[in-house]
Amino acid sequence: MSFINKGQKSIISVLGPTNTGKTHLAMERMLAHKSGIIGFPLRLLARENYERAVAVKGSSFIALITGEEKIIPKTARYFICTVESMPKDIKVDFVAIDEIQLAADRERGHIFSQRILESRGEMETMFLGADTAKFLIKKILPNSVVETRPRFSELKYTGRKKLLKLPPRSAVVTFSVDEVYSIAELLRRHYGGVALVLGALSPRARNAQVELYQSGEVDYLVATDAIGMGLNMDVDHVAFASLTKFDGRRRRSLDISELAQIAGRAGRYMNKGTFGTTAEADEIDKEIVSGLESHSFPSLKNFYWRNTDLVFSSVDQLISSLKKRPNSKEFVKAPVIIDQEVLEIFSKDSKLMELAVGEKNIRLLWELAQVPDYRKIRPEMHASFLNGLYLRLLSNNHKLDESWIAKRVEEVNRTDGDIYILMDRIAGIRVWSYLTNRSGWVENSSLWKKRTRDIEDRLSDALNEKLKQKFIDQRTSYLLSE
Repeated sequence: MSFINKGQKSIISVLGPTNTGKTHLAMERMLAHKSGIIGFPLRLLARENYERAVAVKGSSFIALITGEEKIIPKTARYFICTVESMPKDIKVDFVAIDEIQLAADRERGHIFSQRILESRGEMETMFLGADTAKFLIKKILPNSVVETRPRFSELKYTGRKKLLKLPPRSAVVTFSVDEVYSIAELLRRHYGGVALVLGALSPRARNAQVELYQSGEVDYLVATDAIGMGLNMDVDHVAFASLTKFDGRRRRSLDISELAQIAGRAGRYMNKGTFGTTAEADEIDKEIVSGLESHSFPSLKNFYWRNTDLVFSSVDQLISSLKKRPNSKEFVKAPVIIDQEVLEIFSKDSKLMELAVGEKNIRLLWELAQVPDYRKIRPEMHASFLNGLYLRLLSNNHKLDESWIAKRVEEVNRTDGDIYILMDRIAGIRVWSYLTNRSGWVENSSLWKKRTRDIEDRLSDALNEKLKQKFIDQRTSYLLSE
């Protein structure tokens, strides 16, 4: 692990709470250079900022690269990406990483740490994030400049309010889909309609729901913590209906930085914002409230790190190289996450191991293990699906047969069913979008990229209509607006 600055002219970290204009600054800086790459934590944020960049520079100069979508014009000079999908083999004047405090996230932190250590612009590098990352950034990059930005508007705690006493332009936040739906149904009956923001929504469905709220067609929004990462909406009040969440391992209390990220969505630019609790959530502790209002939070103690200098001489050696520990006290070894878990499941399959011989085949196995589990099924089921893909790729010169893909893709190309079924199909088509966007795995990849994107759009539109039908009472909304 090296902290060498690689000869770039400047590294700057712009840190501060939400509503400080950090992302806007980075986009402006990038577009002022002749070329650039910026990495965002979410696909929907990459898509949103891609569209902004296209409006300024034109589509021929802007690329979009995410796991499920690649739009790369031959004349592209600016690359808008998810952090995982940032190209490593392109030299550009400017590089930026958004939300660097996510280097402390158990699931994805090692990716952000890798970018902090390795991603550099030829002229300028910019890291954006919360103040909580300042201590570690100064330790890791002692020669970088750290700039702290104050929030544009005041954020105040208003205590606990009953769900049906919340002011208009409120966002109610909870942490399970079932709770989102039950709260949304109650608000619909009382106010005529609500919009929903869930992590499982595609960008298209999410944007359609946000537009319902932004346009004023509905005055209330019900969301999971998906609202906390970069969504810019005219929210005046954030109400926490829960202060605990299941993080994939256990149910735990939200930490202060998570509360801040979500509460900070209240207020936009110079407009003041408020936050509080509602429904089953208790009052927030006074000491935490003080920190949230003053934007004063404990510094992060460590970032997660995972070895990227991997050994492909055998599957066992690959697993062993993934277990290597960092040699710096600022980093801790990343926990075993889904890709490594899948690889370890593979390693116990003797028939599969007979085929996973030689660097080329072992690299392919690792690439497959990294296919995201958008469907959120059990690791064993995800591994079984990927196992089948591996056998198909090996039997067909590392290509997936088009007729076989067509059959699987069409299985999810249906708009019947309820909200849960449509969300499940969207997750399914996202897997196929990812696979068809992998370089070299699919013949006629441009056709399949378009096909899977069109199906996701179709499913997203159907889901949006289902959500509107279920959670907007057109008659009540009309009467309340009179």
